[in-house]
Parts: sequence; structure tokens; C-alpha cells
Amino acid sequence: MKITGIAERVVPIKSDIRNAFIDFSQMTVSVVGIRSDIKRAGKPLIGYGFNSNGRYSQSGLLRDRFIPRLLNAPPAALLTDGGENFDPAKAWDIMMANEKPGGHGERSVAVGVLDMALWDLVAKIEELPLYRLLGERYRDGQVDEEVFVYAAGGYYYPGKDLGALQAELKTYLDMGYTTVKIKIGGASLDEDRRRIEAALAILGENAALAVDANGRFTLKQAIAYAEALEAYDLFWYEEPGDPLDYRLHAALASITSLPLATGENLFSTIDAQNLVRYGGLRPERDFLQMDPALSYGLVEYLRTLDMLAAHGWSARRCIPHGGHQFALHIAAGLGLYGNESYPHVFQPFGGFGDDIPVQAGRIQPPQTPGIGMERKADLLPELERLF
Repeated sequence: MKITGIAERVVPIKSDIRNAFIDFSQMTVSVVGIRSDIKRAGKPLIGYGFNSNGRYSQSGLLRDRFIPRLLNAPPAALLTDGGENFDPAKAWDIMMANEKPGGHGERSVAVGVLDMALWDLVAKIEELPLYRLLGERYRDGQVDEEVFVYAAGGYYYPGKDLGALQAELKTYLDMGYTTVKIKIGGASLDEDRRRIEAALAILGENAALAVDANGRFTLKQAIAYAEALEAYDLFWYEEPGDPLDYRLHAALASITSLPLATGENLFSTIDAQNLVRYGGLRPERDFLQMDPALSYGLVEYLRTLDMLAAHGWSARRCIPHGGHQFALHIAAGLGLYGNESYPHVFQPFGGFGDDIPVQAGRIQPPQTPGIGMERKADLLPELERLF
């Protein structure tokens, strides 16, 4: 059993949308395929991976360091002790050989892309959906057969008025979502309040609203928004300040009853550990959003979950960023609270299988072996172009 090839492509997901910090006019992702010598129906099995939105493609790191390390490794070094499958943890050690600690912002994304592809390949070899494989390995066979998902949208867009925002949110409700998220911090507080009130008016009593500042605020601004947002029954107040400003988070958590959510821009277990050590977050109320695809992959995310448990945090307080099927399987297999979703943006990578509906804010993972990316008709051509 061996890897016979690794391919990588850069795919644009550019858009005129923006949040409080960046626009997406030049956004790209890296897509990779890891091809094996294992054949099914006469074709070699291939594992696929890509990085989440918000971080650009990682071609240089992939081509110069991480792909060559996998291809140059002795084939047996990438396998489980019994040689019956590839071992993502061993592959992770090989990819990270000769890398100094710290500096997680970009290489963590490159490693995460390859890690996703390896797990897709491993599950395909086992002929199991990834979430069932994870449940068997890490939860004594338990899995969640359906997962909470929320629709992330509400971006700032040229010419987008309150009516257009409401029309967008109505499409999410029609799709079956019961929780939606909109952006704040890219306009004045007064304008953002009008946007929030317009959103709540369309959602009604049976749906929930989360807001996301994308790390924009100083402590003073974050507190001013928190005081204004207390008037609304919000699902959470996300990324109020810089993701590494733990003092800001601790100060904010000490004065607001709003649930806080953060972590999508932390890319290692040690950074997540510093957040829960020094960020003042409340394990019974707040949410953690670390994204496996951006933070060295599932191998590192498993370490993060162990660390969180040691600090009194339940996996049920984790809702990964990214809106991809990899995180959906991880949520179902490892018992997380749920997963993000991008029904309208970052296509063809956002969203889930075409034939898997959202019902009452929950979704079932695909039942096909692997992650199931091939079940998105608009994503499949991007995968097939790799080889």
C-alpha cells in the first residue's frame, strides 16, 4: 500500500462580499488529491482536501515542503503498524519533521489540507463514512446521526439594504436552518443595530440569530457593542476582538451575559490552550470554533479536544468554523455541538451534499465512504481536474 501521487491546484472563490476586517475579492483555496495504489471498481482510491475560506491557498508551502515529505517517505512509514491502512498521525509527524514550534498561521493550513485528504482516503479504504470511522476509533462506536448546523451569511455587500438582508435570511429559513449568522463591525453601531433588528424581524420567535465582528474591535468598542447587544436575545457574539487578545476576551466575558464564540483564528492546540487558560471564557455558556482544516488537521484537533477536556470543557461546546463536510463528519463522529454552513457563499466549497437536506436546523452526514465531497455536483469537477 502506498501513495502514488499528490496533486494540488489553486481555485478562486473571490466575491464582492466583505466582513468587518477583509473583503473576499482575491480569495483562493488550495485543493489537493492524494492518490493511492488501492483500487475500487478498477479505479485508484483518491482522498481529497481543501482549506477553509478566510486563509488563502498554500501552494508554496505544499509544493516546497509538505507534499515532498510525504512522497519521499518510505511507504511503510505512512502505514498503521499492521500495514492495513494509512496512518494520518504518522503522516503528520513526517510532514512536521524539522519544523520549529510556533508560527502556526500558514503552515497549519497547508498541513490541514493534506490531513483532510488523508482522512478521506483512510475512510474510503475502510469503506466507511468518516464520521462512523471516528466514532469507532474514538467514541466506542457512538456517533451522532444528525448534527446541528447554522447558516453563516449576512455579509456586507455593495448596495445591499435591509430588505436584501431579510430576503437572504428568508432563503436560509426556507432551506431548513433555524439559526443564522450576520456580520457586524463593518458599519456604525447604529447601522448594525438596524441590521440586527431587521434580521430578528424576519426570523421571528422560532429562529435564532448570531452576530460576528471578525475580530474587529478594541476592548472599548467590544464592550460598547456588548452593552447594546444585551437588548437582543442572540445565539452568540462572535470574535469581538483580536483572536490572540485573551485579556480582551476575559474582560468582556466578565461583564456580559451574552454567549461569546471565538477560536476560528487559532491554529494549534497550544493557542487554544492559552485561550481557555487566560481568555476568561465560560465553559457552560461560550463556544469554541477552532477549524480542523486550518489548524493542522484532525490529528491536531484530537489533541485539542483532549486538552479542552483536561480544562473542563466539553466537546459539546465546540462548533468548528469552515462550513465544510470534513467538520460535519468530525462533529458527528466526535460528539461536537454542531457545525457552520455556507449555503450561498464560498462555492463550490461551502455547504454539504446536494441530496442531503437541512431539517429543523439539523443535517445527516453523508453515508458514502470517506467525506463525501463527490456528492456536491459543483465541487466534483474541481476534484476531477487534479489528476
